[in-house]
Amino acid sequence: MLTRTIRSAVLTAAVLLCSAAPALVPASAAEPAAGGPGWTAAPASGGGSRPSADGRPYFYLEGAPGTVLEDTLALTNPGKKSVTVRLRGAEAENTASGGSALRTTDTTWITPAARTVKVPARTSARVPFSVTVPATAEPGDHPAAIVAASGGRETGVRVQLRVSGPTLSALTVEDVRVDKGPGLIHYTLVNRGNTALTPHLDVRTDGLISGDHHIAGRTLPVELLPGRRVRLTVQWPHPPVLDSAAVHLAVTAGGGARGTGSASAVFVPWWRVAGLAGLVLAGTGGWFAVRRRRARGTGPGTGTGAGPGPYPSDNSRNSSGDSTENSGSTRSTDSTDSTDSEPATAGAAT
Repeated sequence: MLTRTIRSAVLTAAVLLCSAAPALVPASAAEPAAGGPGWTAAPASGGGSRPSADGRPYFYLEGAPGTVLEDTLALTNPGKKSVTVRLRGAEAENTASGGSALRTTDTTWITPAARTVKVPARTSARVPFSVTVPATAEPGDHPAAIVAASGGRETGVRVQLRVSGPTLSALTVEDVRVDKGPGLIHYTLVNRGNTALTPHLDVRTDGLISGDHHIAGRTLPVELLPGRRVRLTVQWPHPPVLDSAAVHLAVTAGGGARGTGSASAVFVPWWRVAGLAGLVLAGTGGWFAVRRRRARGTGPGTGTGAGPGPYPSDNSRNSSGDSTENSGSTRSTDSTDSTDSEPATAGAAT
């Protein structure tokens, strides 16, 4: 407890000395452009070892659970008036669409030597801070930031913190879905390990008609933090018009992380199918109409080529002038009369 109190007092004294003695840390000679930020926050030069000793774009700190790590933030004010900057530590997180954001609540891991720092005009202030790694902290990456705010503007300086211990790089690809209208492929990436990942995406398609195609291969502009999931979308440049196709996603990242996912979709141009169906129906209706018209034209009593109907026509009579039915009946009557009055018939014939 006494050691922590002494350390805090030393850090606070360092901030006050830097703020009160502008000549100790000369500011940049260049005046900020009109409308520029007016002040900046960045890792102080001469500290740390990664990613470089000077000109570091972010802080990198690594330690075992239960240790206290230290580094220094530089606040630069190139303007003509002093500024008051408020400092806090914040934990980093992913937005639902894969962007990076900082939580609004302060993290108890990062403690600036002073919460409020007044930076005189044309000077810089070096602000020490400490990172206390809890004894129960899990191994792996714990991204955070030191947030500086002044004059309605807020900026964060990244703190890449790694807790010593076994690390695992792992991810999964989930909920793959094809949006056929705009030609989009939606999918979810989940970081199942304890290291931050920069994924690389490869997309291939397999269609019954269109065949196999490689449609995407690029590093995603996403830093996927441990335990986080993001919903992403990739464009299908030339989706098929009429086909049954499957999409296959393969995502890789550093440390051997790899995940795959697939989805299928049937592409049918319904407006074309509807038009074709209309043509088929129209053709079928026309065919039936022609058949009906021909059937009526070859029916009984119509046309010169009509076949025999239920009633005999005049042309159906035999050579004796009687119909077939009447002819038979006449022959029967003549035979009977001839038997009864043969003499009279004969005499008449003479």
